[in-house]
Amino acid sequence: MSLLRVSTARRAATPKDFGKTAVLLGGDSSEREISLLSGNAVLAALKRRGVDAHGFDPQDKPVQALRSEGFERAWIALHGPGGEDGTMQGALEWIGVPYTGSGVLASALTMDKLKTKRVVVGAGYTAPEYAVLTGAADLEPALKRIGLPMMVKPASQGSSVGMTKVKLAAELPGAFAEAHAIDPVVFAESFVSGDEYTVAILQGGALPSIRIVPATEFYDYQAKYFRDDTQYFCPSGLSAKDEAELQAAALAAFRVTDCLGWGRVDFMRDRASGKFYFIEINTTPGMTSHSLVPMAARQAGFDFEELVWRVLETSFSRERK
Repeated sequence: MSLLRVSTARRAATPKDFGKTAVLLGGDSSEREISLLSGNAVLAALKRRGVDAHGFDPQDKPVQALRSEGFERAWIALHGPGGEDGTMQGALEWIGVPYTGSGVLASALTMDKLKTKRVVVGAGYTAPEYAVLTGAADLEPALKRIGLPMMVKPASQGSSVGMTKVKLAAELPGAFAEAHAIDPVVFAESFVSGDEYTVAILQGGALPSIRIVPATEFYDYQAKYFRDDTQYFCPSGLSAKDEAELQAAALAAFRVTDCLGWGRVDFMRDRASGKFYFIEINTTPGMTSHSLVPMAARQAGFDFEELVWRVLETSFSRERK
């Protein structure tokens, strides 16, 4: 199965085209554990393809060492703040090392789920109703406006860290406190009852969608990375018309937030109306054994090694002229 749109990005003919490559992994965010899993999987795959790749953990040495150690580009496998929020992207821009994926603006924007939602909704796309929670006084108005069940989320964490599905009003203060302990910006979002879908984006095209059916209340941290009872369907079972609609919506959300190279866009589909609701964008998705982008790539006809190679090719767009 081909991509929705054929990429015109520069392709690498041989591993030497990449030069010495750093796989940035680990870091110091709450998602360090997953970053190490993703990064080591990427590193092994690049080495199998003959790329001169080496692991580089920013927790162990400063990013400036990339230059002094002769690295020519970076495959970013850092998750969470400090890795996919524009900070590392800005540092790499400053020292002149080309890197994979989205740039400073898109990375910073999409790391903040609330700001991303505002941009996507402002561009005319559909997302669940939401309310910003700044303190105890906002909880009752949010209940009246959104209703139950609802999701309570910190704005700037990935991997569902700090998220809670609230089914009873009495659960809301605890959910707010948990999210607020992670991020001062918290919001509540109407829970869309239906299936979750995700669409991976690679080099300007959309890969086949995946339908996710968690055994837990929602697709949380454990369901994403460690549980074996989460069900994934790829092909997702959508009709050709609905698949095209979902892929087009994912590409549109990716473009309107200035994302580039590769990533993943998540949606919920309302069971009653069949409408797709935008949830969030991930500019550095997981690349573990449970991860979704490799699953979509397999359905599109290429393996993990080819996937990490193609992601590395996105760094060519960052080379200085």
